[in-house]
Amino acid sequence: QVAAASGHTVVLVDQSEEILKKSTKGIEESLKRVTKKKFADKPEAGAEFIEKTLKNLTTSTDAVAVVHSTDLVIEAIVENQEIKNELFKRLDKFAPEHTIFASNTSSLQITQLANSTTRQDRFGGLHFFNPVPMMKLVEVIKTPMTSQKTFESLVDFSKAVGKSPVSCKDTPGFIVNRLLVPYMMEAVRLFERGDASKEDIDVAMKLGAGYPMGPFELLDYVGLDTSKYIIDGWHSLEPNNPLFAPSPLLNKLVQEKKLGKKTGEGFYKY
Repeated sequence: QVAAASGHTVVLVDQSEEILKKSTKGIEESLKRVTKKKFADKPEAGAEFIEKTLKNLTTSTDAVAVVHSTDLVIEAIVENQEIKNELFKRLDKFAPEHTIFASNTSSLQITQLANSTTRQDRFGGLHFFNPVPMMKLVEVIKTPMTSQKTFESLVDFSKAVGKSPVSCKDTPGFIVNRLLVPYMMEAVRLFERGDASKEDIDVAMKLGAGYPMGPFELLDYVGLDTSKYIIDGWHSLEPNNPLFAPSPLLNKLVQEKKLGKKTGEGFYKY
C-alpha cells in the first residue's frame, strides 16, 4: 500500500486468489481511511489518489512469473527460516542480476536468509512496523555481505515511501525488538513472581513511561505465539542470556491456544 501510494509499481503475491482479493479490499479500506484525513476538504482529490494508487497495484499467485521484471523483492511471509529460505532460493534463480532481495522478518537472521541465495551482496533487511501506513519507522539491516550500494538503495527506497529509516547490524531483534521483547518478558516475569497485577503493570507503563499500550496489551496485540517464537529462537542462540529466558506462563497460554487478540483471549479476554 505505501509503495503503491508513493508512485511505485507493485505486484502483490500471495498463495491464492481468495487471499489476494481480501488483501486488495483491505488496502482499499485502508486508503479510504488515509484519504479521509489527508484530503478532508478535497474529496475529488482523495478519490483520484485512491484510483491512482490502485492503478499501481497488481496481484499474482506466481512469484516466479513476476520476479523477472522486479527491482526489489520484499518478503513478508511466515516467520519460519526454512520456508523463507525455500522461497528466496527459488526466486534467486529467476530474478534479474540487479534485483535486490529484502526480508521484513523481525526476529530471524538476515545473513542466514541471504545465504540461501547467490546474491548475498544484494540482500538486506527492511523491517516495517505495524500498522505500516501509520508507523513512520523502517529498520534497514545490513549484513557483513550487503554492499554499500544495496544498503543505500534500501535507505533511499524507505525514504521514497515516506518512512524514516534507521540502520542496524544483523543482530537479534535489530533495534526495536531487541529492546521491546525483553521488556515485555520482564513484565511477564514481574507478574509471574506476584509482584504486581498485569492491569497495574499496564497502567504504570502507559502513565509512567508514556507508552500507548502496556506490555500485556502489547503482547496480546502482537500474538503470544509470535512472541514465544521470537524468545525461543533467541534463547537457542544465547542460552545463557537471562533476558532471553522462556516464560512458563507464556508457554502455558500458547499451549492452551490463548494467543491474544486474534483468538479472543491471551492475557486478557476480548
